[in-house]
Amino acid sequence: MMPAPVVLFAIVLLVLPMGYFLLQAPAFLLVKLDDPVASGLLRGMFDKYYLVLAIAGAVGTIAFAIEARFVAAACVAVVAAFAMAARGWFLRQMDAELRARDAGDRDAVRRLRRLHWGGMVCNMLQLAAVVASVPFIAEAP
Repeated sequence: MMPAPVVLFAIVLLVLPMGYFLLQAPAFLLVKLDDPVASGLLRGMFDKYYLVLAIAGAVGTIAFAIEARFVAAACVAVVAAFAMAARGWFLRQMDAELRARDAGDRDAVRRLRRLHWGGMVCNMLQLAAVVASVPFIAEAP
């Protein structure tokens, strides 16, 4: 039995920003984060990614609720809530490391790179969880 179009829409809506971040984030491994332009772009990427993911999660939650798939709606709501919490945490940490770098802390760039890796790992785990749940979500209720 085919899943409802609303369910497919919700899944695609979640996977698109995650996939985009998965492809975009490794490019920042090739640049030095002591460059203010590169680190500003990295911060902006994290900011917009988690914001878009939270919005996509909210829309996905509504889509699953419309289809009366309340367990899936709750799971997608957790993804959206995590995205909002992660956005705040990552941006606070990045801002602190950028200020430390600008103040002359030589280890700040290393810590900023570690945050970058952490964000990529976080995204990969979320993407893997969403993709792994597709067979269960796509089944008819």
